[in-house]
Amino acid sequence: MIKVSGLVKDFDGFRALDGVDMDVPGGSIYGLVGTNGAGKTTILKLLAGVLSADGGKAEIFGMPVGDNIRVKDRIAFIPDDLGYYSAYSMNEAERLLRGLYSRWDAETFGGIASAFGLDRGQKLSRFSKGMRKQAVFAMALATEPDCLLLDEPIDGLDPVARRKVWEHIVGASADRGMTTLVSSHNLREMEGFCDRIGIIDHGAMKLERELDDMTSGIHKLQVSFGAERDAAKGAYDELDTRASVRKISSVGSVDYLIVKGERDELLRWRDEKRPLVFDMVPMTLEEVFVYELGGENDAVKSIIG
Repeated sequence: MIKVSGLVKDFDGFRALDGVDMDVPGGSIYGLVGTNGAGKTTILKLLAGVLSADGGKAEIFGMPVGDNIRVKDRIAFIPDDLGYYSAYSMNEAERLLRGLYSRWDAETFGGIASAFGLDRGQKLSRFSKGMRKQAVFAMALATEPDCLLLDEPIDGLDPVARRKVWEHIVGASADRGMTTLVSSHNLREMEGFCDRIGIIDHGAMKLERELDDMTSGIHKLQVSFGAERDAAKGAYDELDTRASVRKISSVGSVDYLIVKGERDELLRWRDEKRPLVFDMVPMTLEEVFVYELGGENDAVKSIIG
């Protein structure tokens, strides 16, 4: 559905995107995650035809968007900056949009607006930031898009509104196969709804994987050899030859290890070394992100909330 290959974009000598590859399957909900300034918004604007690439390809339905009216009729893009709607009421925006989109659905528009409790006669300039996002979301879904592009769509929404937005996205994906590409700097927000995750950092794709595969092969261990610290060090050195020990930290006599390797190999190591304590703790998606990206610096931590 969405295919990005070797995408490059420069702004006044600054390379915002540096050869990005990305694959968003049809009917999926894809989470594009990265710190502020990582390049998420640039990718979305290139896909929406707002910007043009300096290299590589960004295609939807096998075609570049650009000025292609047939493609634009099938996609909806909600940017983070919604200022251009401020002069309109929702009713006025509806009159404009139903003339632009061939599949405009007034029932969907009214239903979502009602679910959010929005006054359709009120100018959007008088709405709060969260209410404007809800209003524009209702407009986007009313175009019955095959592809929905969202830039930080739930930033500024209260928990109830956030849940409603996600429910509408999941519903449209299930009911009519809508493909959604949603960007966020908060990984926790994506974990419960996305099928696939792409992690972008400094204009480059660092990791792209199905959500179910993100934690496979990475384990968090709680291990203790008691006071035998030399025995523990030797055992961990040997473990590192069988699997990749990414991090070791200690609290008292208990060591916490992040290890990348096969579960069966870790259990064989346990049976051979017979530590006093051995517990394999499930990894969260945010923990996987931190260690795949290579550290626990402040920029990385900002992504996991």
